[in-house]
Amino acid sequence: MDLNHQEIEPSKTQVKKQMNALQDMGLRLTHFAPETLMKANLPEQIIAAAAEYRKITSNGALKRQAQYIGRLMREADDDEIAAIRDYLNKVDGEHEAHNARMQRLEQWRTRLLADDAVLTEYMNLYPQADVAQLRTLIRNARKEQEAQKPPKSARALFQLLKDYTQDIPE
Repeated sequence: MDLNHQEIEPSKTQVKKQMNALQDMGLRLTHFAPETLMKANLPEQIIAAAAEYRKITSNGALKRQAQYIGRLMREADDDEIAAIRDYLNKVDGEHEAHNARMQRLEQWRTRLLADDAVLTEYMNLYPQADVAQLRTLIRNARKEQEAQKPPKSARALFQLLKDYTQDIPE
């Protein structure tokens, strides 16, 4: 008997980690509306279990439902697991891209409020922007900062920057 060709079974710890990972993946689906999950072509039983989980308020019942979701995930075939993993990765990617975009807009706003020369740089990148409206909001936002008033104009400036960059790819 050749030991090199023998398949090594995973340890109990490895099996448990895999089971918990599948259950955690299934529980992430509970954060989405059933209609959203249906559009993603995920297994109906898992979608129904995730929808049911959202309705439960009792801690004990939540644990049982989580275990049920874990069981459904373990029973799902590799293609279904791959579809779920792809869906969650896509959602994570969209979320990260959205956060990165919001951070870039925040940086633009901060730079615009700090330095007048940045407005020229911004206008070169986004010529469709209304320079007069931007100047007014920048001036008002600076006054609000100095007077320690609520940042109404700074919020409006952020929204305007967001609107101007809406159609531009990430």
